[in-house]
Amino acid sequence: MSGVFSSEEIDRYARHFVLSEIGGPGQQKLKSARILVLGAGGLGAPVLQYLAAAGVGTLRIVDDDVVSLSNLQRQIIHETSDLGEPKVESAGRTLSAINPHVVVEQRPVRLTEANADELLFGCDLAIDGCDNFDTRYLMADVCEARKVPLITSAVNRFDGTITTLKPWEEDESGKRNPGYRDIFPNKPEDGLVPSCAEAGVLGAMTGLMGSLLALEAIKELVGFGDGLVGRLLMVDGLSLRFQTIAYKRVQN
Repeated sequence: MSGVFSSEEIDRYARHFVLSEIGGPGQQKLKSARILVLGAGGLGAPVLQYLAAAGVGTLRIVDDDVVSLSNLQRQIIHETSDLGEPKVESAGRTLSAINPHVVVEQRPVRLTEANADELLFGCDLAIDGCDNFDTRYLMADVCEARKVPLITSAVNRFDGTITTLKPWEEDESGKRNPGYRDIFPNKPEDGLVPSCAEAGVLGAMTGLMGSLLALEAIKELVGFGDGLVGRLLMVDGLSLRFQTIAYKRVQN
């Protein structure tokens, strides 16, 4: 991808250029980045839209589902006319309309151990917006093994969590950063935690958490602010309270 900004891009990203934390060098980092976004649903929809608008050069969408009517209450990247269409195609069309300078790579598959290497190849960052524990743990494991930074979030009803994972790196004291299994050691037993279909979820809550995912991704790529490595941000949508807890590495 060319490192030169067109006059249209200069106008488009003008509000980023005047931010000292981003500026031209930071915008160039966004333009040259490739991000894998796992899931084009409630979390994936807003994060994809904001990253496309921000000028991330390549967005690789991984999702094997199709658009259904019950998705539209929160998955704002899709429209009623997209019902029955693969989510990666619907999302790709929306992102191209938002920003034609962004390359959208559609992967209409489910993440597995067999395809993880191919899906992560060339990516600078991964974002987990999936809706099941098996895939979430697999994503964390493969990103750790391949040293790809991962920002992961989960939402249920009116609550959300988000953290950033770089467990192959060391903190300022020389200790390894924690991984996903350091804060969530074991997957819940099947049926123990109700799904969004069973418990419900507020659409605006996924929008809030998806926006936070995009914010953390931009900070991580450009290199400003304090990230969420070793910290879990918990959001209570009912009381609008934000609480951050620190966690450390306990796995060998």
